[in-house]
Amino acid sequence: MDHTASLRLLATLLLPLLAACTHIDPERIQANSNDYNIAIQHTSEEQLLLNLVRLKYRDTPFFLEVNSVTSQFKLNNSASLSASFKARKIPESGIIGASVNYTEQPTVSYTPLHGDDFVQRLLSPVPIDTLLLLYNSGWSIERVLRLCVQRMNGISNAASASGPTPVQAPEYRRFIELSRHLRALQEKGLIDMGYIVDGERGIPVLRLIHVARDDKDLLALIKILKLQPGQEQYHLSAGSASRPVQNTGIVLNTRSLLGIMSFLSQTVAVSLADEQAGRITLTRTADGSRFDWSEVGKGLFRIHSSTSKPRNAAIRTYYRGQWFYIGDSDLDSKSTFSLLAQLFSLQSGKHESAAPVLTLPVGQ
Repeated sequence: MDHTASLRLLATLLLPLLAACTHIDPERIQANSNDYNIAIQHTSEEQLLLNLVRLKYRDTPFFLEVNSVTSQFKLNNSASLSASFKARKIPESGIIGASVNYTEQPTVSYTPLHGDDFVQRLLSPVPIDTLLLLYNSGWSIERVLRLCVQRMNGISNAASASGPTPVQAPEYRRFIELSRHLRALQEKGLIDMGYIVDGERGIPVLRLIHVARDDKDLLALIKILKLQPGQEQYHLSAGSASRPVQNTGIVLNTRSLLGIMSFLSQTVAVSLADEQAGRITLTRTADGSRFDWSEVGKGLFRIHSSTSKPRNAAIRTYYRGQWFYIGDSDLDSKSTFSLLAQLFSLQSGKHESAAPVLTLPVGQ
């Protein structure tokens, strides 16, 4: 066998040996997994933002859910041979080269969210259990109430904004005032929200700490909600009544998930061209002037728009020839958007109703 044939044989023998010794680095797999995690998170956030913008234009929202993510790694082997020859075709020198690499082939499966169960959850009011779950998870009571509740003891939180943009300006200022009093009480540790046990069922209540009776925020809250003073706890109930009998409780009229999204969509800033073209509804005050929805969303949520791609955006999406985005430094909007994402997971997914997260003793 001549030298050239020997080199070819050696290169051929090297290939299976290289393949046998090759493995995919676990750190590389972990890095890819993190990339998928980030990509899916961004995709889900952009979809949620896109549907908020759609609602502003009265376009139909549509949801896709990631059903599965699979990935295959394919090994690729190659070998090379080169030699320089002197006279009589005798090789003077030779170089054998071999390499092994791999390619990744990811597959992402999406499932449209539809059907009676999803529609029912999308349109069903948020349960009080969910409000208490979020409160006891550390969320601001002001943020939870402003987002999820459209009336409290008859006090309106822009209730007409829970659907398509209304023509007339909504009532909202007194609700923001009472929610800020509740937030102040929460920060001072003067209130609890949980359950008292009555037989086998838990009754949701707002409980006051004894030292809170003369607190200015509590006195203001009692006045706004027309509650009976001197109570240590007030029952929380769902409904549409102005207030419970004898003013000893708080009636919460909660929004549905779609109502929450419609409410937040009112704060989408659109171009003047779209306004003039009648692509959105303009809301007017009693004197006929243009109502500014950013006042309703102040300190809560705001979606900006731009004809050019925004650089400092936490989340952005492209729709109707414009960029819509939440600023990366807008911490209030980012927090509210995160809360919306949690509510979407709770309401749209298949889950059991939330169990009591905090039990309060009766008469204390």
